[in-house]
Amino acid sequence: MTDHADPLAPRLLTCDVLFTGMGGAQSPGGVVVVGGTVAATGDPAALRASYPHAREEAVGGVIAPPPVNAHTHLDMSRYEFTALPYFRWIPEVVVPQREKRSVEAALHGADTLRDLGSGGVGDIVYMHAPEVMDALLAREDLSGVLYYEALGTFPDRADDIFRTIRERLERWRRLERPGGPRVGLSPHTPHTVSHRLMRLLCDYAAGEGLPVQIHVAEHPAEHELYTRGGGPIWDNRLAPFYPDTFAEVIGRAPEPGLTPVRYLDELGVLNAKPTLIHMVNVTPDDIVRVARAGSAVVTCPRSNHHLECGVFPWAAFAAAGVEVALGTDSVASGGSLDVREDVAFARTLYPTLDPRVIVRAAVKGGHRVLGSRAPFIRRGEAWNEAYLWR
Repeated sequence: MTDHADPLAPRLLTCDVLFTGMGGAQSPGGVVVVGGTVAATGDPAALRASYPHAREEAVGGVIAPPPVNAHTHLDMSRYEFTALPYFRWIPEVVVPQREKRSVEAALHGADTLRDLGSGGVGDIVYMHAPEVMDALLAREDLSGVLYYEALGTFPDRADDIFRTIRERLERWRRLERPGGPRVGLSPHTPHTVSHRLMRLLCDYAAGEGLPVQIHVAEHPAEHELYTRGGGPIWDNRLAPFYPDTFAEVIGRAPEPGLTPVRYLDELGVLNAKPTLIHMVNVTPDDIVRVARAGSAVVTCPRSNHHLECGVFPWAAFAAAGVEVALGTDSVASGGSLDVREDVAFARTLYPTLDPRVIVRAAVKGGHRVLGSRAPFIRRGEAWNEAYLWR
């Protein structure tokens, strides 16, 4: 009988980057598999010496637990991908295709994640489609957090909006199942949620232990909004859904040096340790504030590139000790739900960043954001071919 025919013949799988789910990743790396069980992991040279009869397979790329898509919008999974500048993308893509936002689209996205073998998902459930939450909570093949989106710029309407959201969250939380998706909360952005509603939501989330995601500092125009209360974001707003001035939304006057992160910090929102999404256009002070609060961030490299929002300052966040995860954002802006494609893109976008850092972020960073744990690739554990990132 040849080695190829013997199911117990050792296989030595070698790769460019190995992340076992523990500690940091290593490069190069290798895994010895015997009869469907992991026998050893480590440096390929050491594994060759310890297992001289193992059949070596150079699989290249990455060996790691399945990556986590820590931020996406599954109900937009039937949208057509379009790369356009941010202020064209919203009126030319998001608005014209809004009829495609549906339960069916969200379930299609969940099917896609299942087929990809995703390690988990952080999904934003559209505020005006609460039925999506019911449909996704019923999935037995989905894990992660479903963050219910909240919007509302008028402070005097905050109490009524909060009351409705709290009632829905409390009902959905009773539908949670062990191993299934958890319910979370997503105040959309600091400029689409009034200061009063933001505080009500985040204080409630902190008290109930609910995970929170907020889109922050995605586009450079946010700087002008917070420093002088105007610019493209305010000029392009849908006037009936906003008060007369931006100062009414945030409950303070815009001023030089004010940023979305500083605003959230001084409002007390960072006390809830929300996960902050995008964080592309930030200052060194912003990064210090995030690190001090213990918040994690999720970067969406392809989406930010396609919408011409800028480049997430990964090295600066890493140097500050901030946990980083990856997400695809919506299919409409990211192009797909496969976060491995964001890993590959990030490796070209950050040529001086150690690829081991990027791979670890896609796995362990994502699980830490979602409050879950990655499977370990270690001696005695079952081997899964899904650990080969092709």
